Amino acid sequence: MKFVIQRVNHASVTVEGEVTGSIGRGYLVLMGVGQQDDREMADKMLQKLVKLRIFSDEEGKINRSVTDVGGELLFVSQFTLYADCRKGNRPSFFEAGKPEEANALYEYVVEEARRLGFSVGTGAFGAHMKVELENDGPFTVILDSAEIFPNK
Repeated sequence: MKFVIQRVNHASVTVEGEVTGSIGRGYLVLMGVGQQDDREMADKMLQKLVKLRIFSDEEGKINRSVTDVGGELLFVSQFTLYADCRKGNRPSFFEAGKPEEANALYEYVVEEARRLGFSVGTGAFGAHMKVELENDGPFTVILDSAEIFPNK
């Protein structure tokens, strides 16, 4: 599982002219699901996400989490995070999860984030989306389950 996390002042997703999700201050999370991912990994990644300290505290130190600042989450599914560009000029997406399984894990993460009390916006799985955001920093972090939890 891969999360590309962008700290934002606000962000939104539009599908076919209709806003499907929007947030204020928080994280825009581009989420890719790999073939080996499951709910256990989703739980670990979500816990890492909500505890990640990339907001400034009162002294200007990067020391606060999205939980600490009462931030919101906007999840956008993005299988292209699993692009393999090592051969040729056309990416391969062999490592990306099958759409049905990836969508189920995407929905699971969204619901678990809501269960944790976050205001959560979403894109539309598999749709062509337009994402608008105002980066705060910019501050972008990549969480890759294969690097963070290599023994899973």
